[in-house]
Amino acid sequence: MTQLTGATLHLEDLAVGQRFESRAHTIDREQIVAFARAYDPQPFHLSDEGAAGSIFETLAASGWHTMALTMRLMVESVPFADGLIGASTEVVWPTPTRPGMALRVFTEIIDVRPSRSKPGLGIVTMRSETRDQSGTIVQIFTVKAPVFKRKRD
Repeated sequence: MTQLTGATLHLEDLAVGQRFESRAHTIDREQIVAFARAYDPQPFHLSDEGAAGSIFETLAASGWHTMALTMRLMVESVPFADGLIGASTEVVWPTPTRPGMALRVFTEIIDVRPSRSKPGLGIVTMRSETRDQSGTIVQIFTVKAPVFKRKRD
């Protein structure tokens, strides 16, 4: 697991198999409802009563809330020098995110390709699993991201 202390990463710092782990973030009922009210106001994201009879049965966070938390945790734990920018993404939510879960993101570099047309740039593919405190995967996020090489003087 790569642990960083203020470092920022460039293309030449990355290798297939490199792993990163975020801090934990505990999501609570108030966060779930506030996000849902603002961005995904469906009944199953707003209350247990609204979730009753749905596939969730009880309050579940919006997948987009889980994605937003994942992004925050990734920005903190995978510090690309010029930021995390998605060129293409795929996201899967195998398990609902629930109040009280302590989410942590585990990221692995699965491909590093220097650009043929832009010598100062490459594309890095990362697979991130957002897991709860028991290790259950609530989200799988695969992203291809442009990453710059270190600038030479």
